[in-house]
Amino acid sequence: MFSNTAALREEFAQLERQMADPATHADMALSRRIGRRYSELTPIIKALAEHEALTADLEVARELAADDSSFAEEATELEARLATSSGKLAEMLAPRDPHDSLDALLEIKSGEGGEESALFAGDLFRMYSRYAESRGWKLEVLDATETDLGGFKSLTVAVKAGGNAGPDASPYGVLKFEGGVHRVQRVPVTETQGRIHTSAAGVLVMPDVEDDTDIEIADDDLRVDVYRSSGKGGQGVNTTDSAVRLTHLPTGVVVTCQNERSQLQNKMSAMRILRARLASLAQEQADAEASASRKSQVRTVDRSERIRTYNFPENRIADHRIGYKAHNLDAVLGGDLSGVVEALQAADLAERLGSAGA
Repeated sequence: MFSNTAALREEFAQLERQMADPATHADMALSRRIGRRYSELTPIIKALAEHEALTADLEVARELAADDSSFAEEATELEARLATSSGKLAEMLAPRDPHDSLDALLEIKSGEGGEESALFAGDLFRMYSRYAESRGWKLEVLDATETDLGGFKSLTVAVKAGGNAGPDASPYGVLKFEGGVHRVQRVPVTETQGRIHTSAAGVLVMPDVEDDTDIEIADDDLRVDVYRSSGKGGQGVNTTDSAVRLTHLPTGVVVTCQNERSQLQNKMSAMRILRARLASLAQEQADAEASASRKSQVRTVDRSERIRTYNFPENRIADHRIGYKAHNLDAVLGGDLSGVVEALQAADLAERLGSAGA
């Protein structure tokens, strides 16, 4: 019924052998990758074993029921359990983004709306921070450009889970649906006549591939520029050439970092962001070639490309991709994203199952 399970079993056995090898644990990056993949496959292997056991039990019960009708009820019960097991296994085996079990890098940028957009970008950052805290994730600010009123022109944060979480509980697998343009409708603090304004902020979610050997950046493909940091910062940040700009020449991707005091720290953060952007770009290109369904993120802050609206007068949040609406905007901005996240995950699962069955 389920194809390619032999390959998964062999991969799982190979992972077990690698985990038992002391040499694996001498390489921390390799150990993390193996542990992450082992955590992904463990529930699938268990589900396969359960499915096989139920299939065998049902076959026996049906044989016995042919001679003794008292076994018919047991066969009926096993059929129901097997159907449930088959559905669960189909969900687990549905094709998915290979980066779903990774941590995430989250970029938030202000767009249309000036200072109000920057303030909304700050609201989104606090929303994600509280949601991450509720899930036991940790946030690390890699780069930020603040405004005078406390908003953000741009902000990049790393979101990390504790230990190896499954693809439906890891930061990238959960937060990737947040990528796109977020529109806000409210009376800005800068508005003197009480009029409702509409502005937007953009969110980009990328897999944190800092330990992924598949993303290699040759020195010849990289241009490194250093310059003096600008904007808000402590003493020393704005007085030395500590800011770093990386340009990946083959793709034209540009990353800047200026938050840290040292040029080396800023370069390390910039390289981390660059690897994530290149991984995201490669995945998008692969999906496009395969006509896959990675449509949730946009790269511009154009309100016509919005994925979600936050309406303050009506206390309403609406996700336009799946028709989701709820009147609990205050709770959502306080970090309670569970409703919309679960709805987006369910829609994604339905699409993946449909794609697998096509």
